[in-house]
Amino acid sequence: MSEIKLLGSAASPFVNRVQFVLNLKSMDYDFINENLTCKSELLLTSNPVLKKVPVLLHANKPPICESLIIIEYLDEIEPNIHKILPTDPSDRAYNRFWACYIDNKFAPLYLELSRAQGKDVKEALKHKIIKGSQLLEEAFVKFSKGEGYFGGHDIGYLDVVLGCYMGLTKIVEKGNEFKVFDEVRTPKLAEWVKRMWLHDVIKSNIPGEDILMNLLLLKCKSSRVS
Repeated sequence: MSEIKLLGSAASPFVNRVQFVLNLKSMDYDFINENLTCKSELLLTSNPVLKKVPVLLHANKPPICESLIIIEYLDEIEPNIHKILPTDPSDRAYNRFWACYIDNKFAPLYLELSRAQGKDVKEALKHKIIKGSQLLEEAFVKFSKGEGYFGGHDIGYLDVVLGCYMGLTKIVEKGNEFKVFDEVRTPKLAEWVKRMWLHDVIKSNIPGEDILMNLLLLKCKSSRVS
């Protein structure tokens, strides 16, 4: 039995990004799959405030919740194996800023587009996504410094944060007949996407289209009920 256990769901991009880091760092862990429609007692007691995945259980330490916090924790306990965050405090701050933008401003537009009704509303949301992708292109140019990843020559913090949405990006593009990361508007990120899909750690932890479609349908349905 591993000292590290990850409570999660294979469909969750937030869980996937933690898996990316665990595997990049070659850390052994046990994955405990959660049924999010009928949450286990272990999950409810491990994360009683938010009651959601991912949750990291490490030896006899208190549970650690929220994907970005978990990633930083993993980077701190294994700092010499595939460093995820940059060492410079200013660079770390900028990475955290863009992670916040991706999770709170950019990625939620995918769900809004999936829920949207009417051509004009959909087109407006697609325009917002395209504008967001162009901002991310500028960030990529700055952080990558001519290399292949946000982290430079290898996968770093923002590669993990944005990369976990690649499966959903493909579904959104397919269902709405447009490109989020386009070869003309965002050429660097278009190449980055191809590079990420070829990376063994990344592609092996992104769920298939059926799983992600079910996730989107469930979220759309729950929003209409509430």
